[in-house]
Amino acid sequence: MVVALVALAMAVGVVGTVVPLVPGLALVWAAALAYGLSEGFGTIGTVAFSLVTVFAIAGALAGWVVPARIAGAAGAARTSILLGAVAAIVGFFVLPVVGLPVGGVAGVYAGELQRTRDGAAAWRATRATIAGFGLAALVQFALALAMAATWVLWVVAT
Repeated sequence: MVVALVALAMAVGVVGTVVPLVPGLALVWAAALAYGLSEGFGTIGTVAFSLVTVFAIAGALAGWVVPARIAGAAGAARTSILLGAVAAIVGFFVLPVVGLPVGGVAGVYAGELQRTRDGAAAWRATRATIAGFGLAALVQFALALAMAATWVLWVVAT
C-alpha cells in the first residue's frame, strides 16, 4: 500500500514539473522521504535518498538559473526578469491558472519595452525568457524522472 501511494505521489510530482499549479520536484522528494520514514532507510535507502535529494536540488536550481542565463544572453535585464516574476505572482491571483504565465510574459515584455523603447528587442528578450523557462521545465522533468527511477531501484533493491 505504501509503495502504491508513494508511486502515485511521485507520478503527480513528475507531471507537476510541466503543469502549472501541480507541485513538482518537492512532491517527488517528499514522497521519497515518506517512503524512507515509513519503510526505513537502511544503507541502500540512505544512498538512494541522498541521490534523490541531489536531483531535487539540481532541479530547483535549474528552475532559476536556466531561464535567467538564457534571458540574460538575449539581453533581458535582471530588472525585467524580476518584474516578470512579480507580474507572474500577481497574475496567478488575478487570473487563476493562466495568470501565472500571462503575467510573467507581460511583466518581462513591459520591463524590456520600458528599458529599450524597442518593441522588437523587448519581444526577442521575452521570447528568450519563455524559452528559458521551457528548457528549465524539461530539465526539471528529466530530474523528476531520475528521482522516481532512483526510488524504484531503492524499492527493488530492498
